[in-house]
Amino acid sequence: MCVFCKIIAGEIPSKKAYEDDDVLAIYDINPQAPVHIVFMPKTHRMTCADDVNGDNAEIIGKIFVAIAKVAKELGLSDGYRVINNCGAAAGQTVPHIHFHLLAGKDGMSESMI
Repeated sequence: MCVFCKIIAGEIPSKKAYEDDDVLAIYDINPQAPVHIVFMPKTHRMTCADDVNGDNAEIIGKIFVAIAKVAKELGLSDGYRVINNCGAAAGQTVPHIHFHLLAGKDGMSESMI
């Protein structure tokens, strides 16, 4: 079981930023910006963006709806970034598709995640 599946199952504690039936968002334990939240589907259907297809794409839309909701709630009207690392060469360390919301740092560099 991957670390995100353990967090979703409640086996590893986390600070939740958002949760519904399909999506969990947690504050990153090693933040790369003043606001750094990780959004993930609650089911381990995909490893990374390479696995998205017509049968499972609906959950990606739900994740982005959650991202927009949290960004509005946090007042991130100045802007934010959403990042998905796909594969080890891109810096992905957890093989469970997820998206990083980063904000609060002017000029966030490309190498932040």
